[in-house]
Amino acid sequence: MPRLRFFKTTPHIPFLRYRQVAAAISGVLMVLSVILALTLGLNFGIDFRGGTLMEVRTQEPVDVGSMRADLGGLGLGEIALQEFGSPNDILIRIERQAGEGNEQALAVEAVKERLIERYGEEVSFRRTEFVGPKVSGELLTAGVLAVSLSLVAILVYVWFRFEWQFGVCAVAALAHDVILTIGLFAATRLEFNLATVAALLTIVGYSLNDTVVVFDRIRENLRKFKKLPMKELLDRSLNEILSRTLVTSLTTLLALTALFVIAGGAIRGFTVALIWGVLVGTYSSLYIATPLLLTMNLRRQEEAGGGAPAEKPS
Repeated sequence: MPRLRFFKTTPHIPFLRYRQVAAAISGVLMVLSVILALTLGLNFGIDFRGGTLMEVRTQEPVDVGSMRADLGGLGLGEIALQEFGSPNDILIRIERQAGEGNEQALAVEAVKERLIERYGEEVSFRRTEFVGPKVSGELLTAGVLAVSLSLVAILVYVWFRFEWQFGVCAVAALAHDVILTIGLFAATRLEFNLATVAALLTIVGYSLNDTVVVFDRIRENLRKFKKLPMKELLDRSLNEILSRTLVTSLTTLLALTALFVIAGGAIRGFTVALIWGVLVGTYSSLYIATPLLLTMNLRRQEEAGGGAPAEKPS
């Protein structure tokens, strides 16, 4: 384990000295993210825009990338493919076509003809369903509700495990991570779909885990160093867990980078969201959640009970 440490001795980085600068940068980025999301909007995928779902089974396993290239030449807009079950089973999502006539049916027929031409008459079309705007709207509402409820549940959990200040600071850091991730998708025009919602929930879990580790060390040091000023105690706690935080973040980023390179465009939005989430989640644990404890006048229990007066943040 000592070989996994970045520092042979505990560093003395004054994290809280730069808390105003970090708060200003984060505030600007959050405002920009909200403006971009409201003005440019998100590039919603088929899951949220509506379209056609086709379940296809081939006689032999096929290369999804080659099939995607074949169908991409039909001029039907976005077509998403994924394996499910076995390599012979492919789920095809076709973008909702413009118009109120039989455009959807014509798109399905064009896909069927191209698949039969490419893979022969053995191709079987097991299911074809149209996802209308109502269903896609319900999926979007469910995604927003899932993220919102997760933040509320986290607030309650951290509140009971620590003090109320910890819960508020943890949720503020998580909201910061989610807003910046949405801003990234609005700025880059990456597809925002159900996989992205899953990535957002994963980011919330990752960031919470990192933040709780920091809070655990702070709580431990609150009991160990009775007379240490709060600002120095928070800085000390951050420096003590810095090696663990960097090792966890870098190993996670190595795995996600490999996934981004190997998987290609099929889940690019998902992996980009996770990579960005690890970066901002690590940053928010160090420069958002912990400095907010000082701003919210975190005190030791004996101080809160009427002992020594609470130290004012500097």
